[in-house]
Formats: sequence, structure tokens, C-alpha cells
Amino acid sequence: MIIGIIDYGMGNLFSVEQALKKLDCTVILSDDPETLLEAEAILLPGVGAFPDAMELLNQKGLSTFIQSLPQKGIPLLGICLGMQLLYEDSSEVRPTQGLGLLKGQIRRFERGAYRIPHMGWNRLEFSRLPYWLEDLQVDTHVYFVHSFLAVNTEPEQVWATASYGSIDVPGVVGSGLITGMQFHPEKSGDFGHYLLEQWIANVRRNQDEQVSDLSRN
Repeated sequence: MIIGIIDYGMGNLFSVEQALKKLDCTVILSDDPETLLEAEAILLPGVGAFPDAMELLNQKGLSTFIQSLPQKGIPLLGICLGMQLLYEDSSEVRPTQGLGLLKGQIRRFERGAYRIPHMGWNRLEFSRLPYWLEDLQVDTHVYFVHSFLAVNTEPEQVWATASYGSIDVPGVVGSGLITGMQFHPEKSGDFGHYLLEQWIANVRRNQDEQVSDLSRN
């Protein structure tokens, strides 16, 4: 599969590029929408502050390109900050409008009896299985590093959460051809690599399939 990685200046792209190549993907690394359209699926990475990322995406004409991907039938995966950018807005640094592809906002963890940032290995609990994920492994631990999380989300758009303090942190989210992962799958051990592999292998299956509700199984 040909995967386009959006190179907009806000992310360490080497690790995800190498992970994709190990999965026999051809990688297009670009900030040009026309070039990225040569890909069969798009990956939106991100490390840093939400408003800085949105400013760069807007300047490069990438925001409208990303927002058009569902209509073009092109799968999209947002990783870490890239996942947060998929939501409606963020309060990080200053109020900033996001891409609006998923329902909800990005807000800082409230102070409590837990450390901020949420950092370390944490287990994903799946309430529903996305259509591109065939099965779960026994160990679903992935590695988180973030101080902001998605809130006021639509339940059907949150596929897996990680428990941190008294909070269920959205970890794997999505709707249709749009998928987000709050962690870096390429840095999250066997299960992270499995999720990335599954997304690449199966994301072009019929996205209209019923997402499996695990609570009914």
C-alpha cells in the first residue's frame, strides 16, 4: 500500500516512516496536497502544540485537503497530536479551531491525584471493535505521553480507552474512514505495531460494516 505522511513540520517522522516501510508500504512524505493524493491512505502525525500545528496546516493549504479526504474515499490516521487535530477545537495555549472531523474538544487533564502528563504504558480497553481490526491480542498495552485529551466525545466514535486516575482517556477513536490514536503505535511495542499493521491491511474494507460492540459479546 502507498501511504502518504503529511510533513508539515510538527513531528518526528523517522520512526513512523521506518515502521511503515517494515510493513512493506511505499511512503510518500510531503506537504503538497497534489503529491499526497498519489497515496492510498494518509497519516497525520504530530508532536507539539495544537495552535502551532493548525497554523502550519492552514498556511500550507493542508487543512482543507485533510477535511476533503472522507469525501474522496481516502482513509486517514491521526497519531498523537495528529489525533487531537481531528477534533473541533482545543484550549491548549489559546482557543483554536481544529479540523472538525470528529465530535469533541481537546482539553488539559484536570489537576487531581494523578501526574500530568499522562506518561507511560497503559492498557487499552475496547468497548467496540473498529471494522479494520480483526481481533485483539492478549496484551493491549501502549505508550502514552500527553497532557491534553479528547472530551465531550460521541460514544460511538470512541473505540478504546485507557484508565488514568478516574478518567477514561480516549485512545483509539474514529468514524468511517477516519481513525485516531492518542499514542504512537510505532513506539508502542507489539500491540502498537499490530494496530498499525491491521489498519494498513484492512482499512480499505467496507467502512459501512457494523462496528462490533464488545459489550454485547
